[in-house]
Amino acid sequence: MSMIKKNYFKRALSGTKPLFGLWQGIADTSVAEIGAGAGFDWLLVDAEHGPFDLRSVMNHLQAIEPYPVSAIVRPVEGSAALIKQLLDIGAQTLLVPMVDTAEQAKKIVAAAKYPPMGVRGLGTSMARAANWNRTTDYLEKANDEICVVLQIETLAGLRNIKEIVAVEGVDAVFIGPSDLSAAMGFVGNPGHRDVVAAIKEAFKVIHALGKQAGVLAVTKELADKYVQAGARFIGVGVDAALLANATRQLAAQFIDRSDDKETAGY
Repeated sequence: MSMIKKNYFKRALSGTKPLFGLWQGIADTSVAEIGAGAGFDWLLVDAEHGPFDLRSVMNHLQAIEPYPVSAIVRPVEGSAALIKQLLDIGAQTLLVPMVDTAEQAKKIVAAAKYPPMGVRGLGTSMARAANWNRTTDYLEKANDEICVVLQIETLAGLRNIKEIVAVEGVDAVFIGPSDLSAAMGFVGNPGHRDVVAAIKEAFKVIHALGKQAGVLAVTKELADKYVQAGARFIGVGVDAALLANATRQLAAQFIDRSDDKETAGY
């Protein structure tokens, strides 16, 4: 009987139910636990923009693990060395940002897989993922439990989307609306109709090649549109933004700063 941890997010991708998730950008495990217990299908530990290092990513994975929610890790970039470290500490699903070419995609997939499928280095005696060599079938089963999600968020990525999606070993493709909107000339407006149209067209390509599509949509209206367009996994909030907005709104209920000279300049 296999002892390896199953990747339930990867299995759920093959279903029909949309999977809703929360971005985790605050590098504190209490926040991770709050998010993990909220009822989402998945959480994304954002080491691209959040202040995470390898140890704090591992701490987040440890905090999330007792809860019935899948963890995804977004690294700062897709180097083979970093991917190896993240997989060894227990990440099973990676969302790699800024993928522009099929050549990048092939290198990322290879970095995530053990030979002969890839070039991931073996170090299971030091790997949390293998329970420090106590998961006896880890080397045999690990490749099947790794989920590779690539993030396309530039005009170059859109131009090369067919070739990127077609790379063997790519499980899903996430379209990043923030950077894509900037690349399209709509900085700070990921809900612009032209951006939304481009994302929906990207979904069509992804689906046509038998892969699953994901996106970030922090309004219910936009999330519903993307679900209708075939998005399988949708990020619907960011922990830091939720906290910032809620605290600002709470303060505004009680404090009128419009004519407070004592706070001028603060």
